Amino acid sequence: MKAHPAFLEARIVPISTSLAVTTSYSSAVVSSVQSAASTITPSVTGSVNTALPSGHDTESPFNTTSISEPAGSLTAATTTLNPGSTAPTAATSENVFVAIASNSPPAQISSRSDHPVAQLGIVNQTTPAETNKFYANFFLGGQSNSAWTHPYSVSWSKGSGNAKSWGLAISHIERSQLAWAAGTPPEYFINPIGIQSMILSAVELGSSTALTTDSLEAFSANVNLASSSTEAPLISFPLVQGMGFVTGLYNGATPNIGSGIFFRTLTYVGQVNGVTYKYRIVLEDSTNWLLYATPTGSLGAPPFILHNSTMIQGPAAFHGTIQVAKNPANTSGEASYDASAGSYAVNASITGTVDGTSGSYTLAWMKGGIQNQTLLMFGLPHHIASFDKTTSGALTTIQLATTTKGMAQAFACDKFTMVESNLPTEIGFAPWSPSGNGATGSVGKTLSNAAIAAINSAGASELNQNIIAQTSLNSMYYSGKGLAKFAGIVYTLQDLVSNSALAAAGLEKLKDAFNVFVNNTQPLPLVYDTVWKGAVSSGTYLAGDSGLDFGNTYYNDHHFHYGYFVWAAAVIGYLDPTWLTSGTNKAWVDMLVRDYANPSTEDPYFPFSRSFDWYHGHSWAKGLFESGDGKDEESSSEDAFSSYAIKMWGRVTGDPNMEARGNLQLAVQARSLQSYFLLEDGNTVQPAQFIPNKVTGILFENKVDHTTYFGTNPEYIQGIHMIPLNPSSAYTRTATFVKEEWATFFANGKADTVQGGWKGILYANLALIDPVTSYNFFANTSFDSGYLDGGASRTWYLAYAAGLGGAV
Repeated sequence: MKAHPAFLEARIVPISTSLAVTTSYSSAVVSSVQSAASTITPSVTGSVNTALPSGHDTESPFNTTSISEPAGSLTAATTTLNPGSTAPTAATSENVFVAIASNSPPAQISSRSDHPVAQLGIVNQTTPAETNKFYANFFLGGQSNSAWTHPYSVSWSKGSGNAKSWGLAISHIERSQLAWAAGTPPEYFINPIGIQSMILSAVELGSSTALTTDSLEAFSANVNLASSSTEAPLISFPLVQGMGFVTGLYNGATPNIGSGIFFRTLTYVGQVNGVTYKYRIVLEDSTNWLLYATPTGSLGAPPFILHNSTMIQGPAAFHGTIQVAKNPANTSGEASYDASAGSYAVNASITGTVDGTSGSYTLAWMKGGIQNQTLLMFGLPHHIASFDKTTSGALTTIQLATTTKGMAQAFACDKFTMVESNLPTEIGFAPWSPSGNGATGSVGKTLSNAAIAAINSAGASELNQNIIAQTSLNSMYYSGKGLAKFAGIVYTLQDLVSNSALAAAGLEKLKDAFNVFVNNTQPLPLVYDTVWKGAVSSGTYLAGDSGLDFGNTYYNDHHFHYGYFVWAAAVIGYLDPTWLTSGTNKAWVDMLVRDYANPSTEDPYFPFSRSFDWYHGHSWAKGLFESGDGKDEESSSEDAFSSYAIKMWGRVTGDPNMEARGNLQLAVQARSLQSYFLLEDGNTVQPAQFIPNKVTGILFENKVDHTTYFGTNPEYIQGIHMIPLNPSSAYTRTATFVKEEWATFFANGKADTVQGGWKGILYANLALIDPVTSYNFFANTSFDSGYLDGGASRTWYLAYAAGLGGAV
């Protein structure tokens, strides 16, 4: 990913500047210690919303359309298949984040410029705007919901709270402030919102204040506040994930620093680096904050006056930066903040290298303000566990809780480099199990005669089903699941039981079904949205329902939906390499990859990595819906499957960089999911009382809720983190975790009380730890096909369990 620094010129406040010195502050007006007494109780509790937000369809992940049993079996073809090679055709690039393509989507994908969500307040955006990133609340709805940079959250106060400010409110929540559901274990924990610890504002901002954003990138955005929609910004805030300070860039405004918790004392400390002035603040909740002012166009310490318990006012016509940070680490913390004050991150770029089973990726920040100082940035637990030696050596004593990602630690460095030494290069299409921890394992291909017979019988029957009827639907999600189901059957017959003639017959049916989508003749064709720049369902345009197909038109769940198509295409391309060069097949599938996992900012048609968040290590499902608790992710397993699909598409198409990115992304996900989503008993990241839930359910930026959008049955909540069972499942879902989860929720006959397709999912998942019981369940002569959901086949489940050792 290449950084684009052009936008910075209007945002950086340089220390060396041609701005004439117009003011010389007198040290006589800078009080050393000021105090204020509050006359009302400060707001320290905030509010919580236990309801799930709107913007997600509440349908089950299962298509409820009944599948009619075919009469007989599919007749084998008279020809056999000649699969292609899956060996890399070239070495990876020095940086694997290289563009897939830069051309427009295929001609059959028409364009529309009337997306139902307008780009509210977005200005000067010359590159594709991100839709699923942490700052989206600033251009959605009322623009007043929070954004989580971790460990802080920020929001436009819009005259709310005790301070009645119109600036940017800053909040940091301690674990002692969490709101918990009743019960053991509790169903959820929620961080209160609306607690305005500090507010960076200006006297000139009032009820006519306008908020705009610009430079919307993968890890950062600028938020600007102006006195009205016709005026230039008075304050700009570069928001960057993990930023050590919240920084306001003031452009001739009168600083007005507020607090909804109330100021107890303000203390002027002095100069820390020759140009930056330091102040200590104690709030009425006894937390310690630091304020740093770096003026330009003036000399001396800018005076900040504590007028009352809710307002600190600075000098008029101030040009420069004001930064605030919470300090939990006493003098050692102050020393670390002092060393970085006056510098701030503006945006980030990512690079990655892969060599065999080893890979690394680096987040490097572009710096604003003082250039000869090191930045202070916060790392999340999964970062810290994989830091290289140089990054680890930059650790400070500052540690602050995040809302849903454990404790963040501050590091004094301008870049983070994370190393993953166990990339899943061994994993292909066949069942795979690890030999221990990591990515080394065994590929299950040798099956018993009994298993081969059972698989052949199931495959011949299932391939005789009406594939078009199960895939040409008014849902990209359900359609993709159906195509992946049949792709798995065809692959199994070809490679795992060597029935190439039957596989050839099934492949022709599968290609016909897939061509419906390549030709864009499905019930709700895709369109290319020129506003937000992406491939979306036309459904909402036609019906006006924002939740149609789980909100696809609003960019919800694209990695879930399109990952199934990409994986199915990888199977087709592997079994018939000529398909890859026929028509626009490859270009159409590449379009889907570019939509949800575009690896380069050089692609003018899609934003970089729409779904996957390379800072958090997993994807966010929520698109263009404002949300009081921020973005969320419900299915960690489908998230991982979307990366596995990229890996396999890269392998089949001979794109070593795409395959390497898929492997690296899967490795990062495995680490992140095991830290935040899949909770082994020994997990120390999430709160201890929540661990017995075993999965987070829905993980938001601000809360964790052990539920789903479609119901509260245990098999729903746990099972949505299982589907689809695939070769990478054993890589992301450790045997230790699966054993603990099974013992907690499904052992002692509990799984047998589950109905429908969830029962099949549970028993397929059981293959990860008990393949014999799993295989026997699917091999039973009285097996009920109702235990299969629309994305699953008995053929694959038999082969999966048998390949992991379930059949003798």
